Amino acid sequence: MDYERALAYLYARLPMFSRIGKTAYKADLNNTHALMRMLDHPEHGLKCVHVAGTNGKGSTSHMLASVLQEAGYKTGLYTSPHLKDFRERIRINGEMIPKERVTDLVEHYQSQFEGIAPSFFEWTVALAFDWFREEKVDIAVIETGLGGRLDSTNVVTPEVSVITNIGWDHTDLLGSTLEAIAFEKAGIIKNGIPAVIGEAQNQVAEVFRQKAKHETAPIRFIDQSAEQPFALDLAGPHQQKNARTAIAAIAELRQLGWKITEEQIARGLANTCTNTGFMGRWQTIAQNPLTIADVGHNEDGLRAVREMLGLTQHENLHIVLGTVNDKDIDRMLGQLPKLATYYFCKADLPRGLAAETLSGKALGHGLRGRTYPSVKSALVSARATANGRDLVLVTGSVFVVAEAF
Repeated sequence: MDYERALAYLYARLPMFSRIGKTAYKADLNNTHALMRMLDHPEHGLKCVHVAGTNGKGSTSHMLASVLQEAGYKTGLYTSPHLKDFRERIRINGEMIPKERVTDLVEHYQSQFEGIAPSFFEWTVALAFDWFREEKVDIAVIETGLGGRLDSTNVVTPEVSVITNIGWDHTDLLGSTLEAIAFEKAGIIKNGIPAVIGEAQNQVAEVFRQKAKHETAPIRFIDQSAEQPFALDLAGPHQQKNARTAIAAIAELRQLGWKITEEQIARGLANTCTNTGFMGRWQTIAQNPLTIADVGHNEDGLRAVREMLGLTQHENLHIVLGTVNDKDIDRMLGQLPKLATYYFCKADLPRGLAAETLSGKALGHGLRGRTYPSVKSALVSARATANGRDLVLVTGSVFVVAEAF
């Protein structure tokens, strides 16, 4: 079995949340525990930082991994979803897992997989942990996929637990209030393990306090108004918040004896994308006209996108927009500017929202444009229409951005 066949087998046999949505979501850890037993518990002894949150957890995870790499540690990084290559999800010191390693695991455990019937995400977590153990990483940064309490990654005992923020996303699975969503994210807080909270107010903060008290876990809330002294290669005020959260997590690691200097923090934050291969966050993908891609895909994510639009000089604005069918579309559309020409499209996956449906909903928010049969055709039209002083933005979904590259 070669790599392409192995991946095709996994896509076909294991339900994949990013493609089909909540029918692939397993609301318990039974399969993950079965996979861990099958692989002789690669999660045991794995030194890691565990990162959850509605927005910013990917950026924060990559910042942390970059700093740890600069500090000389062999650093694993597990994130999701990927943009172009499945192997983006699993890296050591920025290098993706080899194709042969993916194939080997599928070949060796195919019959056991079918007996357990895991989801694609559950299997990927098992692969990551097994490879990190085999390569003897010093530490790994583990990003949750969805929620926290019942997320497949939540079988680790981390050095530090990090929760970036709480916002409106996946309410059909995590709960219809911010407190309910916070409860699910707070599930990564473990007994006696320090917890870092990037942003939390009022009752959301109280959810975290109560969980930390129950677990006898030290808890730190970040002062997001404090000066952040380091230069970043990720743009925007929201990335400054993520950096403060990452710096606080690094401070907790230093308290535990991890050797990380201020200079290494500075280098790590200044070279996050170079060190880790991070993509899709306010990323310039073409010039003349300036074309930027950002994976903002919920209310808070698109609020950050709107803020970045205000900081980016342009004459006319052209937005290539697509999303998936399980988002709170009205909350998302409410964050987008009316003074723009829209190019509505659908990513090539079953979970994608039809461009015509998105266009109809957008019209109710005063957003006008045309529909296109694909992301590529929408982007070609937007770039052909824009002049050299205009800005073309591709946003609304990780999957839309992936097809724009």
